[in-house]
Amino acid sequence: MDTDPEPGLLPPVPGLLAVDESLLGVFISHAHQDHFGLLVYAAARPRVFIGEAAARMLRAAGLFWPGAKGLGESEPLRDREAIEIGPFRVTPYLVDHSAYDAYALLVEADGERLFYSGDLRAHGYKGRLFGRLLREGIPDLDVLVLEGTTLGRSEKEAYPTEAELAQSMERIFRDTSGLVLVCTSGMNIDRLVTIYKAARRAGRDLILDMYAAGVLRATGNLRVPQAEWQGVRVFLPWSQKQAIKRAGAFEFARSFSARRVYPEDLAVTASNSVMLFRASMIRDLEDADCLDGAALIYSLWRGYLDREQQRPLLEWLDRRSIPRFDCHTSGHAAPRDLRRLAEALKPRVVVPVHSEVPDRYLEVFDNAALKRDGEWWLVGGLGS
Repeated sequence: MDTDPEPGLLPPVPGLLAVDESLLGVFISHAHQDHFGLLVYAAARPRVFIGEAAARMLRAAGLFWPGAKGLGESEPLRDREAIEIGPFRVTPYLVDHSAYDAYALLVEADGERLFYSGDLRAHGYKGRLFGRLLREGIPDLDVLVLEGTTLGRSEKEAYPTEAELAQSMERIFRDTSGLVLVCTSGMNIDRLVTIYKAARRAGRDLILDMYAAGVLRATGNLRVPQAEWQGVRVFLPWSQKQAIKRAGAFEFARSFSARRVYPEDLAVTASNSVMLFRASMIRDLEDADCLDGAALIYSLWRGYLDREQQRPLLEWLDRRSIPRFDCHTSGHAAPRDLRRLAEALKPRVVVPVHSEVPDRYLEVFDNAALKRDGEWWLVGGLGS
């Protein structure tokens, strides 16, 4: 989900490179970098709309993750609360996705209606939102701009629920004698909930890094794991300590002081702990000498492991004889759920987006219309 940091990659939309009053605003469906990462390169600052919690999370993440910076001032998206902007009426629909506070968007103007799915799924903790959308529908829909991340993947790929992942993780936690490391995204709140549930059921504490602890706090949701909860501790890796020093964010670090676990504690608590992990923490763990009997759960898209930058992690696991378990589910809807959505919404036309195989839409949807990047088209000019 990385974006190339080249301003030349900005889409040729008037109002991004220079002030143009025809650009009324930018709507960010959710806080994944492939959806907001180029905003920082916009020379002319448009109005920006994003979920309130998503904006707070990005600001919290920016202390440790440069890619999260650049959001600036924003205006809130709220579920089913319409926004009038120029001739447009934009209504956000909260959806189930691996990014917290994610939205689909209904855009209405001149009697025409376009629904942008954003990124969504049906098998997460908020899957009821997908069911609600199927039940309620959107009458008289002209165009469905539909994500298709999974359309290029094997039809045999499984899409377990987060609850099923929790069961799998619990078994691994129980069967591992030492520290269990879990490699996942600190922005994937559903997954952090899953890990916490599995850890507590297995009689283990969850050790968050300070980055994840800050992001969880920024959700403003006291029903998701927080550093103050029983069974949760906070570890400050060396790399994050340097980020705090550079930013002078000492009050932020002190706010977790009562829940801190220190390097000298890790070996003693290893057999009773699950730790959020990223490759930058390898030296911290080596110095703490806490890896006897350890295991690692990889809870990200499996394809990342094929990339060259993941080789040092894999070599370290092999050198250390640390077993790796892949335990993940997609943040995107399965092909069958994409079909269900299109059937329920009954658009005149389905337009692909967020897919490496747009031609596949022609096989899956009878009313698909392919559009090239950078191509302008009229909503009312599609379909019969």
